[in-house]
Amino acid sequence: MSLEVLILGSGSALPTISANQTSQVVSCGNQHFLVDCGEGTQVQLRKNKVKIQQINQVFISHLHGDHFFGLVGLLSTMHLLGRRAELHIFGPKGLDEIVEIQFRNAGSHLSFNMVFHSIEKAGDVLYEDGKVMVTSLPLKHRIPCYGFHFQEKKGLRKLDGQKLVEYNIPVYARKSIAEGQDFRSEEGVIVKNAELTTDPPKPKAYAFCSDTAYYEKLIPFIQEVDLLYHEATFLESERERAKKTFHSTAKDAASIAEKANVKQLIMGHFSNRYKNKDGFLQEARMVFKNTDVAEEGKEYKL
Repeated sequence: MSLEVLILGSGSALPTISANQTSQVVSCGNQHFLVDCGEGTQVQLRKNKVKIQQINQVFISHLHGDHFFGLVGLLSTMHLLGRRAELHIFGPKGLDEIVEIQFRNAGSHLSFNMVFHSIEKAGDVLYEDGKVMVTSLPLKHRIPCYGFHFQEKKGLRKLDGQKLVEYNIPVYARKSIAEGQDFRSEEGVIVKNAELTTDPPKPKAYAFCSDTAYYEKLIPFIQEVDLLYHEATFLESERERAKKTFHSTAKDAASIAEKANVKQLIMGHFSNRYKNKDGFLQEARMVFKNTDVAEEGKEYKL
């Protein structure tokens, strides 16, 4: 099992024919989490063959339209397709009112329940199951805005088949051994777990950092993640505009990645003034070499 990140949209405020607004699908096992939902998200889901009804959690970073204007349309499609399962929606305070007032004024009643969860502060556990935990991240923008940290849970230990035979370990005991317990025979003989198993793969972690100015308070929350998505709306030539609008440059994103000692950085949320992304790679890789630009339709496997 591993985390997988599918980029649906990598553009910023204005959608274009070549760039969609921010949206991603983060998958862990059979769980599919939608992260932000700009205009056109449901079309991108279809293009990338993501089954809409398999999405049970939606995370919205903030209430600027390019990050959630696609949500009501997606919810309506889920209804038209006969959805019955609850949908949990995580976002800043006020998202529930924005969504519900549109359906209420349209006289629409969805076939499923929406469960809204207001994000109050960074560091909160928003969602957790047996495989993954999602927590909120602190960002610095003009309005309340949060990132999301996806952390795999530690997996079961790997059983050594040869050792199981050698020590005559019964089948019924193998589950508890995989969970880390020693084996005790009926005669009271103890075989240490380390003799029978090897360590599971190291759990992977992914951090999604939506709209934000350069913000060093974020760094402790994303230390050594395997993959970091960080906005890079502008190049250094537009640094003053980045500061004014509370956005980051490619160099800013790379500096955060370098200081947090992450393994890989992907940048997104590009201003549509840039038709070519080579400048972003050049500026970022001077600071943090393992950097790429987010490609719509590309899946990053951790």
